[in-house]
Amino acid sequence: MKKSFRIPPYPCIAMVLQGGGALGSYQAGVFECMHEANIHPNWVTGISIGSLNCAIIAGNAPEKRVEKLRAFWETICQPPSIAQNTVDNFVNMFGPYAHVVRDMTQASAERFFGSFAATQTIMQGQNGFFVPRPMAPGAGSPGTISFYDTSPLISTLERFADFDRINSGEMRVSIGATNVRSGNFVYFDNSDMKLCPEHILASGALPPGFPAIEIDGEFYWDGGCVSNTPLEYIINDKPRKDTLVFQVDLWSAVGKLPTDIFEVLEREKDIRYSSRTRGVTNNIQEMQRLRQTVWDVIERIPEAVRKTDPWFDQVEKAMYGARYNCIHLIYKNKPTAGHYKDFEFSHETMRHHWTTGYQDLSRTLDNPKCLDMPPPGENFVTYDVHRHQ
Repeated sequence: MKKSFRIPPYPCIAMVLQGGGALGSYQAGVFECMHEANIHPNWVTGISIGSLNCAIIAGNAPEKRVEKLRAFWETICQPPSIAQNTVDNFVNMFGPYAHVVRDMTQASAERFFGSFAATQTIMQGQNGFFVPRPMAPGAGSPGTISFYDTSPLISTLERFADFDRINSGEMRVSIGATNVRSGNFVYFDNSDMKLCPEHILASGALPPGFPAIEIDGEFYWDGGCVSNTPLEYIINDKPRKDTLVFQVDLWSAVGKLPTDIFEVLEREKDIRYSSRTRGVTNNIQEMQRLRQTVWDVIERIPEAVRKTDPWFDQVEKAMYGARYNCIHLIYKNKPTAGHYKDFEFSHETMRHHWTTGYQDLSRTLDNPKCLDMPPPGENFVTYDVHRHQ
């Protein structure tokens, strides 16, 4: 990439990061491409693994963010597989015919090594992230009932993210979680509270694998239990501002019909955790059009009339015509992905996700007009490179 883009004067540039476990390195690749294009967000909001990426981004100086993201992902993922390297060396022995052998064996090898890596995660946990809980799943408090213990993640976050910087206000950070007692969706936002590692852990506390996290006497689970797409939080924020949004989703609601039980498990996850992302986006677009219509009607009323009734001031504040441009990026599964893709933390797959995120945004920015302000009469537009290909 290594190319700067001329961006309209948006007061707010936001990243919206879905949850998705091991798939989250796709978001890191998107961010690396943004960084190289000199596109710097001033608001990050996320769910689950998206919240971890938010913490690393906001918790470091701009020039260190990609480096720290890479170090974080290399820490929590398994090291390069010796067995995978052995297979690669074997394939390369065929010299000029190596590409033929690779094409014949690659899909099977990827499925085998991906399944093996996921099994390792189930049995051993992940370095600096979570470990199997002795005597699991336990009993008593929601904070002690789970199959894994996520406390190692606290020191990992403190190693890769400066929480003093996160709470400095340099960048707004909003983290989604679910209140276990009330079932309500909540946001931990550094604009009105001090964030700490426990807030990030709470956003990713997906039961029954991970325990609920206690904060100020309340217990919280993964925000994805209610909604895995925090776009509405940005749109509903007040006062409204013209905003360029990079919505980076890890689950695609659209997919092929399953033909076996493993594909059923994968398909169900895709649908559930995509959180009706296109439906949400379409609803927001309709809501924004309604706001624009009301705004246009108010503009037709003479100013002298509007000044005589304070009701118009209230309506104008509620319907202020801020403009939103949503750049939508959705990770598309590789053909060999399985139902375990969200806990398949192999180094090789992590690099694949990262590279795919980088390439998807790079292809998006091949059309620099996608960053333009919405045209007159529009206050919400979306751009998805996969829909335009």
